[in-house]
Amino acid sequence: MTGSVKNAGMEMFRPGPASGRVYTARRIVRSTDVVPSGRLRLDALARYLQTAAEDDLADSGLTEPVVWLVRRCELRIRALPVMGERLTVTTFCSGTGPRWAERTTTLSGADGAPFVQASAVWAVVSRADGRPVPLSADFLTAYGESAGGRVVSARLTHPRPAATNGGNGSANPSQPRGWPLRAVDFDTAGHVNNAVHWAVVEDELAAGAWMPSAAEIEYHRAILPGCTPELVTDRREGETVLWLLAGNQVLASAKLSQ
Repeated sequence: MTGSVKNAGMEMFRPGPASGRVYTARRIVRSTDVVPSGRLRLDALARYLQTAAEDDLADSGLTEPVVWLVRRCELRIRALPVMGERLTVTTFCSGTGPRWAERTTTLSGADGAPFVQASAVWAVVSRADGRPVPLSADFLTAYGESAGGRVVSARLTHPRPAATNGGNGSANPSQPRGWPLRAVDFDTAGHVNNAVHWAVVEDELAAGAWMPSAAEIEYHRAILPGCTPELVTDRREGETVLWLLAGNQVLASAKLSQ
């Protein structure tokens, strides 16, 4: 069984590096990872990506006093696997910046055909004080070859809803509605885990019964205990933009393209 094939072409998928470190793992899509129809949920997929990244770092032997925080994550979707599907998860460093690095991860089926490819930019901060720090020499030794000298930006580009200060791209957003947090949403960094934000996208997909060929989340601010986020949606022709807000501050945004 496979998910419904989408229109995203193979040209959208980045090939693996010519040389350098590549990490591969195996996963099986479980019943706890899927929607009622059986296809893999995007928040579960995001946890697959995070687990692959953590396992790769552990396997590399790097033990640095830093924390990696995702800045943005883009999915390119040809299809989504379904419950019981056996997956190969392949991940590598595909670019670097002064204080961040990009990781590309591909989920493929038993026949080797790719379902989804994710490109995520992660910023590195000191575990002691949370301040950004440069990529270390040890990191570049382990991952620089696969990055191949490719430079990536950590700049965020999504429009803001017109209702916020500096709103620049949404003419007709919905009225805000509460998006309650749960105790299980928080991780060891003390804020809402990056995978949880994809549940916002799943709410939108459930309401519209459609699947994007590309989906991207940008993480503007950490969502901390005591925060009461509100969700704003702007549905356009061929595209939907969603924002999690705290007052006039954007916490995170998602852009979905058909």
